[in-house]
Amino acid sequence: MSAPRLRQSTGAQYTRILAFGAARGSMAVPNDDLVGPINSSDEWIRQRTGIVTRARAPRDVLAIDLATEAAREAIEKSGVAPAEIDLVLIATISNVQQTPSMSAVVAERVGANPAAAYDVNAACAGYAYAIAQADALIRAGAGHHALVIGAEKLSDIVDPADRSISFLLGDGAGAAVIGPSEVPGIAPTVWGSDGSRADAVGMDHTLIEFRDGEAAWPTLWQDGPSVFRWAVWEMAKVARRAIEAAGITPADLSAFVPHQANMRIIDEFAKQLKLPESVVIARDIETTGNTSAASIPLAAHRLMAEHPELSGTLALQIGFGAGLVFGAQVVLLP
Repeated sequence: MSAPRLRQSTGAQYTRILAFGAARGSMAVPNDDLVGPINSSDEWIRQRTGIVTRARAPRDVLAIDLATEAAREAIEKSGVAPAEIDLVLIATISNVQQTPSMSAVVAERVGANPAAAYDVNAACAGYAYAIAQADALIRAGAGHHALVIGAEKLSDIVDPADRSISFLLGDGAGAAVIGPSEVPGIAPTVWGSDGSRADAVGMDHTLIEFRDGEAAWPTLWQDGPSVFRWAVWEMAKVARRAIEAAGITPADLSAFVPHQANMRIIDEFAKQLKLPESVVIARDIETTGNTSAASIPLAAHRLMAEHPELSGTLALQIGFGAGLVFGAQVVLLP
């Protein structure tokens, strides 16, 4: 006896980003406020990172609150009714509750309940990962509109005395609404990981060690020189592959939105990729800091606010970080 024939879903042929939203920590923290515990200076931080000040949230504001604010702006600007959003994906490493997921709570807050909702932990590549998944899920028919958010409150998981990373980090959330499109709006994603480098950046202790009194509250740390070399040399290759996968050349790009890890890395990226001078490069790190999974959507949101003429043009975005994980794709700007 043959098995009954199953139905298998299919969805829209193409997808695109419909709108961005953003929320930054309300406190501007200049370099001078952080240099004491790390025995540094404003000049040293500016020269090595390009950061002048960073956004941080007050103690009573969590990453989930920033995510909610960014989501509401993106939904309003997209013109999509909250009830029509049936996928919510949040990229984060700073949800201080392991469960429930941040995404399920945000879905309820913004009126998208009962959307399918889950969190993505891919550190600084998380937003690019979530974009890839939203695109694939909509084209597979598993959803029609997706809310993708990168949300971090890194000030909750940083040691002010850690000279390797404390001065880099900020708090914020960036959101994008993804929906069906008549033209291709999200090119194939080039993504992957290299777990052999897991000791280059990550948490210094486990929650079990903290629970048992064997270590302090787990915080982020990194081997800065190692991460810098990996980001510049290996990630430039990934960016080139993403451009090739999109079927375009660097001359077809209007914008470059890399993970806001370090201004020196961003500048070296541009050189390695030989981007035309006409390409606008996002440099949100100068006043926001490194916000891990939130950095690409935050930078894209600011880029569109400052350059509305970029609407309808192509941008290359790439995220890379702890794990070490990476993801890059070319997208059509809303």
